Amino acid sequence: MTTLFDRYRLGGLDLPNRVVMAPMTRARAAAGGLATPSMAAYYAQRATAGLIVSEGVQPSLVGQSNPGTPGLHTDEQVASWRPVTDAVHVNGGRIFAQLMHGGRVSHPDTTGVQPVGPSAVAAAGEVFTPNGPRPAPVPRALATAEVPDHARSYAEAARRAVDAGFDGVELHGANGYLISQFLSSNANLRTDAYGGPIAHRIRFAVEAVAATVDAVGADRTAIRLSPGGTFWGVEETEVPRLYAALLAELARFGLAYVHLEATADEEVLIGLRRAWPGALVVNPVVPMGPKRTDRAAADHWLGLGAELISFGRAFVANPDLVERLRADLPLASADTATYYQGGDAGYLTYPAYRHTA
Repeated sequence: MTTLFDRYRLGGLDLPNRVVMAPMTRARAAAGGLATPSMAAYYAQRATAGLIVSEGVQPSLVGQSNPGTPGLHTDEQVASWRPVTDAVHVNGGRIFAQLMHGGRVSHPDTTGVQPVGPSAVAAAGEVFTPNGPRPAPVPRALATAEVPDHARSYAEAARRAVDAGFDGVELHGANGYLISQFLSSNANLRTDAYGGPIAHRIRFAVEAVAATVDAVGADRTAIRLSPGGTFWGVEETEVPRLYAALLAELARFGLAYVHLEATADEEVLIGLRRAWPGALVVNPVVPMGPKRTDRAAADHWLGLGAELISFGRAFVANPDLVERLRADLPLASADTATYYQGGDAGYLTYPAYRHTA
């Protein structure tokens, strides 16, 4: 029986265990979207994970969703990431960059430019800005001729990621951001080749993946998806058919993995497991939901055929999470007030487990 602590060959990487650190926004980047020494320490502390997936990294200025997030679209940003990836590698780890284009989930107060999206439909709720929460603005609908440029922005950022020392990239196709907006039936009201029927709604995701594979290779390319998720007000119709069609198109590329969030019924997710011929990472809980992934949920999904299991919030307060899971040690709880506040408190201040006599 497969366990969390079995080795796994993922593309060109030999993972010492099946534990993946899920991407989590921590809003600690410096001005200009630069990675920092504290970020290097944070990821290095967690390098015992089989694979780390970084926080969402914007592939362009217009793609930035939140203040305080890092980028991979300038030479200075690339240089700032090299100490981070070096620190992870020196500590024996492996790290992919998550490439996250926010699309309509952004604000001019953050980027200085109007957000873009598949259609001129605002996201639900308020977005974070340097001036506090603001209602999500109506994005500018991308012209048909512009759409391929935004698909290629993932590929351009992927090249920079590899130059910065990342082992690969995960395209953020989940949680209501740009790829997810194109998959959506209410954020995407287009009538051209990128909207309407399923074959058109998946086109942007496929083009973004294809461009990235062409840029850095299939074994360095992955994608995260949230089937049926309703983040930022997105809705999707015909979820099993939509994602089966998307996975069928993606299967021809030989990607490093697909990363699924448990945002649909288990029956739907099991169907997608069967539909996907490659490595599957499963995050067994809904991001920011009431539960966090534990050993029981991980074992359950390994039994259902997932190769790797991602843990999010459990990694915030437990830098030594792999050892705690292996030894069945208690897991610490994170201070939610420090998730995004900046500084090292609640970021570098969680200790490894201390055994007492």
